[in-house]
Amino acid sequence: MTYCVGLKLDAGLVLLSDTRTNAGMDNIATYRKMFFFEQPGERAIVVMTAGSLSVTQTTLARLNEAINDEMADETTSIMKAQTMLQVATIIGDTLSRTRREIAEQCRDLRQQASASMIVAGQRCGGDMRMYLIYPEGNFIQATEDTPFLQIGEHKYGKPILDRVVTPATSLADAQKAVLLSMDSTLRSNLSVGMPLDLAIIEKDACSVTTRRRIEDGDADFARMSAAWSAALRDSFVKVTI
Repeated sequence: MTYCVGLKLDAGLVLLSDTRTNAGMDNIATYRKMFFFEQPGERAIVVMTAGSLSVTQTTLARLNEAINDEMADETTSIMKAQTMLQVATIIGDTLSRTRREIAEQCRDLRQQASASMIVAGQRCGGDMRMYLIYPEGNFIQATEDTPFLQIGEHKYGKPILDRVVTPATSLADAQKAVLLSMDSTLRSNLSVGMPLDLAIIEKDACSVTTRRRIEDGDADFARMSAAWSAALRDSFVKVTI
């Protein structure tokens, strides 16, 4: 399984994903879940994936194939699409078609073939957008009322986001929020694991302004996790009923 979270804020987009795909006792696999499509100054798009690797990898391969096609246009390539809505539509259509094809291939084996994606970015002259794309290809958009989206094992990391994240949250506080959201998930679900990938797209930069890989044993992440645990224990002791 996996956990990916994205925040759409007044100041920019903050995105975080883990890399674990299997957490059996003797079968732990790591695959990147965050992918970049970027032409600095013109557009920056980040895609995060959860679900069947066969579906997500084939979908991404088809998106890249369409980008490199000499006949590509705004209806087929996310690097030529005129708006982020068109980007989401292209990705949704590709995901839906891929899922159906692989599900049919796996039908006799009674295996699941499903995936979802978070797509976030900005094109020069357009607004920042972030979408959650469902396996069927339809999608919803992050709004001021719901400024964050999650896929995968999201339940453990949702409470802190509900309590602290608003569109006005600063990028610095947003990084802290998504990392603590991931820390809560890591502690409660073995199917989510290190390393982590963090990305930030500042508003109107139209480029990925921050990329960071957080490895297992990262000193800053461990210090933040320990401080958060201590603060929770201290608050718990102080609460009366």
